[in-house]
Amino acid sequence: MGVKFGDIVEPKKVTLEELSNKTVVFDGHNVLYQFLAIIRGQAGEPLKDSSGQITSHLSGLLYRNSNLMEAGLKVVYVFDGKPHIFKKEVIDIRNEVRREARTQYVKALEKGDKESAKRYGQQSVVASTDIVKDAKRLLSLMGLPWIQAPSEGEAQAAYMTSKNAVWATASQDFDSVLYGAPRLVRNLSISGRRKLPRKNVFIKIEPEIIEYQKLLSDLQLTKEQLIDVAILIGTDYNPEGVKGIGPKTAIKLIKKHGNLKAALTQVPKAEFPHPVDEIKELFLKPEVTDDYKLEWKKPDSAGILTYLCGERSFSRDRVLQTIEKMEKSYNSTSRSTTLDKWFK
Repeated sequence: MGVKFGDIVEPKKVTLEELSNKTVVFDGHNVLYQFLAIIRGQAGEPLKDSSGQITSHLSGLLYRNSNLMEAGLKVVYVFDGKPHIFKKEVIDIRNEVRREARTQYVKALEKGDKESAKRYGQQSVVASTDIVKDAKRLLSLMGLPWIQAPSEGEAQAAYMTSKNAVWATASQDFDSVLYGAPRLVRNLSISGRRKLPRKNVFIKIEPEIIEYQKLLSDLQLTKEQLIDVAILIGTDYNPEGVKGIGPKTAIKLIKKHGNLKAALTQVPKAEFPHPVDEIKELFLKPEVTDDYKLEWKKPDSAGILTYLCGERSFSRDRVLQTIEKMEKSYNSTSRSTTLDKWFK
């Protein structure tokens, strides 16, 4: 879900070439849900191996990351840990939406309505424990580091970016901005075009960067005030927000009154599932860790072939081609790193 900041941010369009030699950390669960939703058959069914296990996420991770590596990016993944208790409501809502979508998906299949089936199939995806385990195994075989966050993955990613361990956070959601990520890169892990909902129209999707300090400057807000705006709109910790208040109205209220508590005196009927001070604290002081090491290794070619082709029914020829691309990218990056160290 994430905070709905789309109407108030002005991202900068970039190319993959401009991101070459940059290190980006992906919100792992965010990426997995994208792949599980996008990489599907004509009737909305996920890709599966010969034993019926889902492979959409593995396909996405293999081919997308190999392309990013070829473009010169150094990729890191962070996976969610235990969600805060305040997030229970949004998790329950998501689960109910998925259950209903699954029911509608089956009905659409029975009617032969492939378009509806695909739509409901995308809405019903779940990144199960096994799917996350699959992803971590493949990333390790590809030589890409991944980190287990103690709680919110986007909070951990933002923290790593703020400490210059990585150059930018990569996610489709805007939550990492609330956690203070200096740079947020969007549209790095989806295809180059996107179909508009319920329309046979495609729009071009390009990578874009949102710079935290520029956003604050453009909106004339402080870090705390930006979080106040988000709480009025709705976050994962208070998904409903305040009825009738959108991003622009929220900004006006916070600018006029200075902070959330003062603004709420003008919205007497506002209700929150948890104390607003505690919600705000979760963004200001999230649970993160310094216990990680970023190390990129040479792809384990034999291991990738055994896993994807031997166990998960992938095309051997296509996987071999991708491995060759990854090995070239790794060797090129290693040479660049060595030269950088030599001339420093």
